[in-house]
Amino acid sequence: MMLTRCAVRVRMAGAGTAVLCGALLLVSCGPTQHAESAGHGTPPVRAANAPAKLPVPRGKGSDVADDFNGDGHRDLVLDDLVKAQAHADDAGIGIVYGSARGLTPGARQLLSPAKQAVATKGQLPAVFEAEATCDLDGDGFTDLVVSTDPPYDGQGQPPVPLQVLFGSPSGLTGKAVKLVVPARARAGNDWPDQPVCGDFDGDDAQDLVLHASGSRLTYLRGPFTQKGAPKAATAPVPAPGELPTGPATDVNRDGYDDLVVRTADGTATSALVLGGPAGPTRTGTLLPAGIDVALGRFGKGKALDAVIGAMDGTALRYDLPTAARATLSSPGSMLDTADFDGDGLSELVSSGSRIKVFRGRTAGLSASGMVTVEPGAVGTTRVLSVGDFDGDGRADLAVRTYQGETKDSVAVFPGARKGLLSTEPTVAFSTSEFLEAG
Repeated sequence: MMLTRCAVRVRMAGAGTAVLCGALLLVSCGPTQHAESAGHGTPPVRAANAPAKLPVPRGKGSDVADDFNGDGHRDLVLDDLVKAQAHADDAGIGIVYGSARGLTPGARQLLSPAKQAVATKGQLPAVFEAEATCDLDGDGFTDLVVSTDPPYDGQGQPPVPLQVLFGSPSGLTGKAVKLVVPARARAGNDWPDQPVCGDFDGDDAQDLVLHASGSRLTYLRGPFTQKGAPKAATAPVPAPGELPTGPATDVNRDGYDDLVVRTADGTATSALVLGGPAGPTRTGTLLPAGIDVALGRFGKGKALDAVIGAMDGTALRYDLPTAARATLSSPGSMLDTADFDGDGLSELVSSGSRIKVFRGRTAGLSASGMVTVEPGAVGTTRVLSVGDFDGDGRADLAVRTYQGETKDSVAVFPGARKGLLSTEPTVAFSTSEFLEAG
């Protein structure tokens, strides 16, 4: 049995990591060489050609996002990896750890259900997919929530498919534990899934919101124990939709994280759900229909703004919940936001057939000065992550270009004072390095 995953997403400005190119990288840094290495007829790169395996740096804990080993440098999660051959089993989840210079492809780890997952009724899952990252137990090491496919006969409530891998000074090295969802926090016979991390009650501990059943959410208060149990859980919370989407952020600057909840009936409308002392219980601004939603600070308003992507254009709602309306004529169905130039305003990354970056200005987003990101590799390119991967205070853009299931390249383009530098990636590699077990 395979779990159904939601195709719609929400993105907001974040932080991240990068590394200088070197002779050992699988794909050269220059766009011309990068394209040649990914050209038609070239066999997939094997693990023997990967950068030399390096130990994961040991950390002492930090408050940096996606820092699984707590060394103060953000790490990269790769949920889609090259396969040794087409139609082979999914290898699992790849982690590339960061350093003072950014991502280090040699410091890598493969998370597989065979090694990391916990069995249900004696059966290990076949599905092992990254869902959410946050420090659930508050120890200074980011944790990873994954979805699995536990055995289920279709009778009554299904088992909880979510498991947690806890970070440590050595990274994500331990066995996963099943997320504990108390019976009082469940409803109906739906899978408890779609996890979103956030501090929804303002107590400085990370909570989790899940889909419960119908238009109801499961709200689990943190901190969590290392056995996967929340501090507390309430009865399911009514919501304006079925699909909680993250990442969560404090949109109206009141000290409580908020999230977007979407409908699953094909209309793809959405609404902001506001956090408070009792958690995410209040419906805020209603947003128009679209394929994707992103939150960021695009203008000079006091609150954050929203962009909603569709095939025929992009709708903007400035200064939530006031929600002054605007549109961006350039269509883009998948959206991400980040501050690439360090001026405090978010840029919009709009991707579909091409990846375009629109710069944030005090008057709002504009198509003027738009940058097109062209990795140079042959294939389909998708955004992996946005964030400050090199520690310079500006976000960077990580993308993956792939041809089928057996060839790919990952490239990180750096942010700069004048905006995103899209001509030369500062790190480039192939996920084929994870073909080497572990």
